[in-house]
Amino acid sequence: MSKLSLSAVSLDITVFVCGAVVMIFEITGSRVLSPFLGASTYVWTSLIGVILGSLSLGYYLGGRLADKWPDVKILAGAIFIAAGFISLTVLSKELVLAGIETAPVGIELRSVLASLILFAPASVCLGFVTPYCVRLKMASVEDSGRTVGRLYALSTVGSIFGTFAAGFFLIPFVGSIRTLYALSLVLILLSIFLVPFTISRLSIGVLTVFVLSMVANEAGTLLLLDQNGLHDIDTEYSRVQVFNAADPKTGRPIRALATDPYFTQSAMFLDGDEPVFDYSRYYHLVRHVKPEFEKVLVIGGAGYSSAKIDVVEIDEGMTEIAREYFDLVDDARINIFHEDARTYLRRTRSGEYDAIMMDAFGSLFSVPYQLTTIEAVREIRRNLRDDGVVIFNLGSAITGEASHFLQAEMATYRAAFPQVYLFKVKSEYADDRLQNLIIVASASSM
Repeated sequence: MSKLSLSAVSLDITVFVCGAVVMIFEITGSRVLSPFLGASTYVWTSLIGVILGSLSLGYYLGGRLADKWPDVKILAGAIFIAAGFISLTVLSKELVLAGIETAPVGIELRSVLASLILFAPASVCLGFVTPYCVRLKMASVEDSGRTVGRLYALSTVGSIFGTFAAGFFLIPFVGSIRTLYALSLVLILLSIFLVPFTISRLSIGVLTVFVLSMVANEAGTLLLLDQNGLHDIDTEYSRVQVFNAADPKTGRPIRALATDPYFTQSAMFLDGDEPVFDYSRYYHLVRHVKPEFEKVLVIGGAGYSSAKIDVVEIDEGMTEIAREYFDLVDDARINIFHEDARTYLRRTRSGEYDAIMMDAFGSLFSVPYQLTTIEAVREIRRNLRDDGVVIFNLGSAITGEASHFLQAEMATYRAAFPQVYLFKVKSEYADDRLQNLIIVASASSM
């Protein structure tokens, strides 16, 4: 193979690999941010916007530098530095995000600031790649269109590959943080592929940060596991943290599960069987409305031990976590369906259930939107028997700016059910405070 053709192939490989790295970096970034900032639309918008802006800056700067110094060593250097910045993201994420999490500004600004600090530097460096490869590969003006089109097509195909690789394999099976290690290593090897490795302050610095990031993260994981039983688990739908703590109300030991920093989704006492959360007790209202209930549907993976129940939990990883850490055992009375609750409700026959328990949350105290519409509530009503009841746990304020969701949901349920009631879980909370609330709706008198 001639020197020219080898160079051409090398540049093709470079734009493909870097296109894949950008998308994997972006998708994995949401898992890095979620334990501190959640995984809301604000976080995703900030992350995508910052990375796109950083790539644009990289395209601009890379194009100018490529015209001035069309040298493959500079291209390899930019890729090598990007590897260092990704390693630095792993090394500094806890410190950076812990500081930003408590900043006295809104979630929008905190999300943008975190994305800028952790993801912009590497993205700018990766933005250098395509314009630099175009300049290095372009032999003449006559074939410039074909050259540019080919390289941008390869970069886009790489991004498509990276998207599927991140979502279908890397995050669920490798984990988000180890995926970032892999990205750093791939970029280091790619830069060496372009230009043979030489010892310099830059190479020593990048490799030092890479090794430190791996050692610090793995050592920190083992230390947290030893101290409080923290397990950091990536599922197909979320990043889950399981940890041991003390119940703030009683001081008793609990095991808790959280997918974002704003509230704990599930918990159990380690020294008893009673529920940790006050809202769980409201599910016993079904005994008042329908004392002889026989079949219950639980949406959100909660448990109910005194009847035949169907549980719809979208995330199969959550069920495995419940089995391993929360004493879930196989029971003939419990049927678990791993699918979106909306599709399950649509395919279930009418009048199937005596009661439906709604305990599904996304991020920032939000209920998955597809379960909040009038169409979804009508499906819930259709799935209930004539004297059935739905008990819905949600987070909202009762009055003020944070109450709009509650007011909308109350109106939605009143459009489908003649009897709708609202209960405060914590009577001492002010009405304008974000809190757990329970909506109870029935087609018959209660």
